[in-house]
Amino acid sequence: MGVFNISRQLAAARKRLRQFADRERAAFSLRFFKTGPGEYAEGDRFLGLRVPDLRKVAGEFRSLSLAGLRELLASKWHEERLLALVILTRQYPRASFSERDAIYRLYLASTARINNWDLVDVSAAQIVGAHLIDRSRAPLRRLAKSRSVWERRIAIIATQQFIRAGEFEDTLAIVKSLLSDSHDLIHKAAGWMLREVGKRDRSALEKFLNRNAARMPRTMLRYAIERFPPALRKKYLAA
Repeated sequence: MGVFNISRQLAAARKRLRQFADRERAAFSLRFFKTGPGEYAEGDRFLGLRVPDLRKVAGEFRSLSLAGLRELLASKWHEERLLALVILTRQYPRASFSERDAIYRLYLASTARINNWDLVDVSAAQIVGAHLIDRSRAPLRRLAKSRSVWERRIAIIATQQFIRAGEFEDTLAIVKSLLSDSHDLIHKAAGWMLREVGKRDRSALEKFLNRNAARMPRTMLRYAIERFPPALRKKYLAA
């Protein structure tokens, strides 16, 4: 696709997004996604779209080139970055081997702009987890040690792809490495992935909790045991 056609398609996608923009929703999003001074998404900007509308636009522009998606990922507008990620998650399963590798590399090169929990959660498992399902998991270990909260969240959320395949080792290892993490968004993500493990193998989760519950942040523990019977939840909370 030529540069002119890429620019024209990109302009059309941006114009289409703005047809669904809503000022009141944008103002709400600024508060909901913590964009104030000192907050985790300080300075982010919103158009004010509902997710169903954004997914509709993603379907209409599902063939947008990687060059166009790279430009959207660099956008100052949250929904433009989200649009790029949703399109990438739809392109990845249908892409060739080399195209998948290019999508994965673009994703890891763009983590500074995948900078809120919704952006991570909609894409990390579908791209990073999917790409590493039959490869070394070393990249996740590196991300889990990052100073960036978003890269650490990518590391744990990506393992959801492994959990779906019945593989829990990487999830449990990364959660263990994050037990002393200070960020609430990591506590929630780690607890969520532990809960996903427990939905498939409660004994594996209980074995992990028996060894680590006393060191787990309260929020992480509460998320992990959310589906346990009341008496069992009480036992672990007492730890």
